[in-house]
Amino acid sequence: MDPGILGGMTLARQLWQAYEPYHAIVYWAPEARSATDALGCSGYWMGYFGMRAAPLGPAPAAVVAATFYGFDPAMVARGVPEVWRRTSPEAMLAARLEAMDAALRRVLGAARCASPEVARAAQLCAQAAAGAEYAGRPLGAANAALTLPDPPHLALWQATTTLREHRGDGHVAALVHAGISPVQSHITAAGSSAEAAAQYATYRHVSADEWTEGVDGLRSRGWLDARGEVTPAGRAGRAAIEAATDDLAEQPWRALGPTRTQEVLDLLAPLARTVFEAGAIPLRNPIGVTPAGPVAAQGLAPPEGV
Repeated sequence: MDPGILGGMTLARQLWQAYEPYHAIVYWAPEARSATDALGCSGYWMGYFGMRAAPLGPAPAAVVAATFYGFDPAMVARGVPEVWRRTSPEAMLAARLEAMDAALRRVLGAARCASPEVARAAQLCAQAAAGAEYAGRPLGAANAALTLPDPPHLALWQATTTLREHRGDGHVAALVHAGISPVQSHITAAGSSAEAAAQYATYRHVSADEWTEGVDGLRSRGWLDARGEVTPAGRAGRAAIEAATDDLAEQPWRALGPTRTQEVLDLLAPLARTVFEAGAIPLRNPIGVTPAGPVAAQGLAPPEGV
């Protein structure tokens, strides 16, 4: 997703830019790969699908592909359900916490992991996750059902994981409503950048034929021109999807209230910067998070009683 200009971000996108880096360490941490290898996984992607899908239980490939949305079902099927023959969801859940314990201590340092700031951020993000609505949000709901670990740095990781999956479920709903296929979601996210398109296609293992089919479909609805560049209609369509995603992701923060939400932004911004400065997430990444810190939340009306 194109993060746009930070100063023009909605509240929900500011928050996503603040908490996503902390969660996303898991996708590049060598500790995570070592943990899944130790459970018998073959290669990065089997471990990825196992770790991320573990809150759902031993879900079959069709369910994982449907809920993750952005991956070719054939790619998912190469890792699922084989991963559940080699290990269990319970073992995966334990492994991902053990991996994140080691990774966060490496990236932040043991003292910072145990700091009052991390403990407060964990408390607030857990409150936001607990106040979220999960109907129609399977990955968010599955993570919300997990017991929060005790160490603050791991409680914060689980809470940010729940919030990002809650947001991701809403993004999938917005894409489905707009009639945008998984491949087309990557094409419209890449925009007119050939480099970005190649990154998305490689990272998501999209074949040339699938990419071409997606391009043809977008061209037929006027979202791409004859050269494959995004048209004004395509930019407006993608912007509408992103706006819907943000709208659907704002509810937990309205429930938390403006004062505590601003505190979340203030607490997470330094952590996000450290994640990037430590190289725990590449500066150019397929997720769309950036090193820029969040800005102040504006225009957030407090809910009744807050």
